Amino acid sequence: MAVTQLEKARSGIVTPEVREAAAKEGLPAEEMAARVARGTVVVLRNGMRNSEPVAVGEGLTVKVSASVGTAGEWADPDEEVAKALAAVEAGTDTVMDLSIADMDRTRYRILKAVSRPVGTLPLYQALAEARERSGSTVKMDVEDLFAVIEKQAADGVDFMAFHCATNRQTVESARKIGRTDYLVSYGGSHLVGWMVYRQLENPLYEQYDRLLAICKKYDVTLSLADGWRPGCLADSLDAAQVQEMVILGELVQRARAQGVQVMVKGPGHVPLQDIKSTITLQKSLCAGAPYFVFGPLVTDIAPGYDHVNAAIGGAVSAWAGADFLCCVTAVEHLRLPDRQEVREGVIAARIAAHAADLTRKPGAWQWDYDMSCARKALDWEKQLTLAIDRKRARQVRQARSANSGDTCAMCGQFCAMKVVAQYLGTEAGTC
Repeated sequence: MAVTQLEKARSGIVTPEVREAAAKEGLPAEEMAARVARGTVVVLRNGMRNSEPVAVGEGLTVKVSASVGTAGEWADPDEEVAKALAAVEAGTDTVMDLSIADMDRTRYRILKAVSRPVGTLPLYQALAEARERSGSTVKMDVEDLFAVIEKQAADGVDFMAFHCATNRQTVESARKIGRTDYLVSYGGSHLVGWMVYRQLENPLYEQYDRLLAICKKYDVTLSLADGWRPGCLADSLDAAQVQEMVILGELVQRARAQGVQVMVKGPGHVPLQDIKSTITLQKSLCAGAPYFVFGPLVTDIAPGYDHVNAAIGGAVSAWAGADFLCCVTAVEHLRLPDRQEVREGVIAARIAAHAADLTRKPGAWQWDYDMSCARKALDWEKQLTLAIDRKRARQVRQARSANSGDTCAMCGQFCAMKVVAQYLGTEAGTC
């Protein structure tokens, strides 16, 4: 049986993966190991694959994950690999493959092409294969589900999301209270359908120890997803969501007791006034486990602009204590994104993450200070180099300012930096 990062940290062993992650964060390796031992930091790296370790959690820079994946008639592994590479080029920390068609081939290709940690939601594949074999997802066999989990772990998937707390108890709770949007999670909805049709408990909850054994064997980080995440503002912090979060907290403790690294994946659609309460509640109930949030979206009325919507929610969430942002593309709720939309979603999430880092990490300010100095000096090359999206910044500069010299096309000869230098006696180029 493999010894996990969590077990090694508890034994006082500082692994090469922890040292590498600590160096990226500017932390002493021993401090990083201590946080891993407490379970407030996870290191995403499956022992079966030589990916770059990425640490997520307490006191670290906020990380970003991009989602790709095939769906139905749009099953083109080549395109999903291209999207994954576009996300990496844009600076994502991890990639999630959420394919529901041609799953094995797509996953193999992404794992080979991407050096960052890769996550999956194995239930998607088990449901899709049941539909292909039997015509319905409710015919999914439990043994087939666990076979898929084992196969994906053996392939080298670094973290896996599971709706373990979406059980019969929470289904009954949701029925009693009623919801505006009953359940919007793809995996959660099919799992609930399976439970109701079969009149059985969620196998991921009922056989949780079996799941933990697989995660421990390969040192896969468990991402406990909330099936009852609010899919609209009206359902935020309702009884179903909170009851599931209580169960998630219990499952976090059970995972840690078995030496399995664990984080929690959260909402969803959350109004601004509920974000801090949601994060505080999760951190309390889940004993400080890293929080991986989907956006969240702070309004329901922004289809076509949900990357902006999610960036607002992501920044506030990470400021309040969330650790990991799942990027949302502009076309969320409308269709599958193309490569450019995935790229833009990553950049939007990175802007949100950095905005939060400025409140969490003192060293994060240096980047902004350097940009301010470059602007004062009218050093356009340095400004373009420091831009979070260098490619986009350079394209815009070249397209709009061919005759603007050392100023921007907007101000031209009335450049504020030049005016200040001329009349207030400041020296251009110094900070």
